[in-house]
Amino acid sequence: MRDIVLFRQNLFRLSETFIVQQAQALRRHAPLYTGRLRYGLGPDGARTVLLSEGLRHLVYPRIGAQMLTRSPAPYLRLLAGHRPALVHAHFGVDGVYALPLARRLGVPLVTTFHGFDVTLATAHFLRSPAWANYPLHRRALARQGQLFLCNSHFLHARALALGFPAERTHVHYIGVDCAAIRPRAPDQETPTILHVARLVELKGTTYLLRAFARLAPRHGRARLAIIGDGPLKGRLMEQAAALGIADRVSFLGPQPHDVVLAHMRRAAMLVVPSLETATGRVEGLGMVALEAAATGVPSIGARVGGIPETIDEGRSGLIVPPRDAEALAAAIETVLADAGRRAAMGRHARAFVADRFDLHRQTRLLEDWYDRLIAEHAAGATATTGHGAA
Repeated sequence: MRDIVLFRQNLFRLSETFIVQQAQALRRHAPLYTGRLRYGLGPDGARTVLLSEGLRHLVYPRIGAQMLTRSPAPYLRLLAGHRPALVHAHFGVDGVYALPLARRLGVPLVTTFHGFDVTLATAHFLRSPAWANYPLHRRALARQGQLFLCNSHFLHARALALGFPAERTHVHYIGVDCAAIRPRAPDQETPTILHVARLVELKGTTYLLRAFARLAPRHGRARLAIIGDGPLKGRLMEQAAALGIADRVSFLGPQPHDVVLAHMRRAAMLVVPSLETATGRVEGLGMVALEAAATGVPSIGARVGGIPETIDEGRSGLIVPPRDAEALAAAIETVLADAGRRAAMGRHARAFVADRFDLHRQTRLLEDWYDRLIAEHAAGATATTGHGAA
């Protein structure tokens, strides 16, 4: 197996389990998780190379300097003794930091776009020290990166509009593990409407609360469960109280992936009411809807960003306009009121995700790309060496 550098500045976030799931599904390449900071434990046995490891009094000055300069030197020191064949950065912001590292290692660079990296307004990036280098070096990344993967057709169009080269920019769904996530039994369902999201404006949770308040009087057994945390949590809890639904809404906070899946198995549906913010931030795909589909649970999503790609409209779920609480309430009520249709949607959702988004099939395709890039790079290096010798 060849080592690859799996580059993400902030590793193992609860909201980014899809990165680890893809990496752990690799069969011909072994991930070496590389970045600045650890935000979670990571998978058992994961090999990590982190700037935050080592002498504690040097950690933050070292990270700050690397953030400003993009120097690969700190990573090269930590990677001494490793011979990776490729660097794969997740998010475009990370790609501009991984680019100097890949060049010094003399290996190809793959960058996956997930959402904000090709949708957020440039001015917003420039306000953040952690992100400011991205718009400044995005053109260099587009010129010099060997492969750009987009997690939806929506993101692909946005990446091309930013100037990423069409011949090296492709759609590649990460997918979900349909072998590990099995369809739930019909008797596991409860009248629970599930929402899994970071509690920020982008996720549209405020519209879900308004929608639930509209239908709650007609569905006395229905409950709304919200998994996630974020800066709007307090305001959303106050909103639920003001709408008179606080006793039927559970704010469950952030949960491990296995707990989220357990809640999915009991849900009547998943609701993804995301929206586009004034800064241009928009949902790149909506992996949570794919996990619900793998569980056999229908979804209701907003017609924005990549969300429509996760739902076979009318068959595996329903799609509504963003920021429309009335339309959202009507869609939820339609699904909630018809158990037969809900069950049929769940079955079709499972078939839909298995056909288009299976993690292991998608990862085999990814590894084919890896192998091709590594072979082309080796052939180019041999040709250059041979030319020099001549």
